[in-house]
Amino acid sequence: MAVVGAVNVDMVVATDTLPGPGETVVGPGVEQHGGGKGANAAVAAARAGATVRFVGAVGADDLGRGALAELAADGVGVDDVEVVQDATTGTALIVVDARGENQIAVGAGANGRVDPERVRASLRAAGDVGVVLVSTEIPGDAVAAAVEVAGELGATCVLDPAPVVPVVTDLLGRGPLLTPNTRELSALAHAVGVPSGPPEDEAQGLRERTGAPVVVTLGGDGVLVVDAEPQRLPPEPATVRDTTGAGDTFTGVLAARLAAGDDLLTAVTTANRAAALSVASVGARAGMPSAARLDETADPSTRSIPPQRSE
Repeated sequence: MAVVGAVNVDMVVATDTLPGPGETVVGPGVEQHGGGKGANAAVAAARAGATVRFVGAVGADDLGRGALAELAADGVGVDDVEVVQDATTGTALIVVDARGENQIAVGAGANGRVDPERVRASLRAAGDVGVVLVSTEIPGDAVAAAVEVAGELGATCVLDPAPVVPVVTDLLGRGPLLTPNTRELSALAHAVGVPSGPPEDEAQGLRERTGAPVVVTLGGDGVLVVDAEPQRLPPEPATVRDTTGAGDTFTGVLAARLAAGDDLLTAVTTANRAAALSVASVGARAGMPSAARLDETADPSTRSIPPQRSE
């Protein structure tokens, strides 16, 4: 499978409470972690058993070199990551409170320079990738290039509309599988004229425009899958220390399991469990589970065959 998206370095401060407007809060220190929605999802997919090619960009700086080394150490292929000489590596400033909730501000850096032609060339060179996962912290024309080439290759396209950028509405007709959270779902539904309402109704409205399933992450309320009929999956038990990266874990594992041949509900169930496991550790990637850990924590009656690495 291939992942197209952003790679960041996360600077995390843990505090008792999140700051309000104009407020300063103080934590004991700053921790540095790998981040970026695209890179996080790529790591989650690789740990879940997929062979992953990552397409993105970093700056020609120490942060970029470190970010690539971390991705490679997790088994993510980084040959298609461009090193942009006159840009800094993307950086996220994150505050996490005692409940595990967070606030995030991102400086895009090289992520804003992801080249659509390079995206097209990289995906075409990859050949039969099976699944292309795209997130939207990169320029809209690069997002569009990834979705378009996924269709050209006959690959399943998983589009994580985080954030909801204008190009997403233009791409719905290409049939991507959408993975919004509730806020993104409402924003996207509003953008295309779907009336406001319960998540089931908004997701069904989007499904009518894409012709593909819509999978909505509901945080502590589980997951909503809207395909032939809406279906809610309950939340998995979780010890919450940091919710940063939980959505990326979900999307990455979902894509990995689809690439391994799982049906949608089986893939969603595994991704839901992976996201719950991920929030027990501080940092977007620290708690991302391995394939073995996912199998250990599965219901014995639904335990999967160990995943085969799949392009």
